[in-house]
Parts: sequence; structure tokens; C-alpha cells
Amino acid sequence: MKFIAEIDIMPLKALLDPQGRAVTSVLKNMGMPEFENVRIGKHITLEVEADAEEKAKLKVEEACKKLLANPIMESFHYSLRAN
Repeated sequence: MKFIAEIDIMPLKALLDPQGRAVTSVLKNMGMPEFENVRIGKHITLEVEADAEEKAKLKVEEACKKLLANPIMESFHYSLRAN
């Protein structure tokens, strides 16, 4: 069975986000001061083949922990649906 994983990876809140700070500054310079604390991350969509949803979840978590996210600097969360 195929599952679709939608993964969001974000910098940890305790760390500075230089890209987010740059975008916040540019928005303010463009006359949009209402935007604050922009955080920039990654969104990854992938298909995973597994016998059951629990196995798919384990595979997605393993991929995130071993490759997709840097646990020292980033956190991740995901949703999973059958395809």
C-alpha cells in the first residue's frame, strides 16, 4: 500500500533564523510592518510503500531523523494519508 507523507521541517524556536529575519526586514521595508517573526523552513512530500500505516509512520520518522531534518537545529512534523 502506498502512503503520501507531507513533512514540514522548521528551525528550532530557540535558534535564530537568518532567512526569516531577512524576509521580516524586507517586508517592513516594503511597507508591510504587520509581519513579524517570519520563520523559513522546508516542506517535503514523498510516497512511501508499507504494509500498514504504522509501518509507514516508522519509515517516515526514520527518514526525517537520519536524513531530512538536522535534529540539532530543526524540528519536524508530518501527516500521512493513504494514496
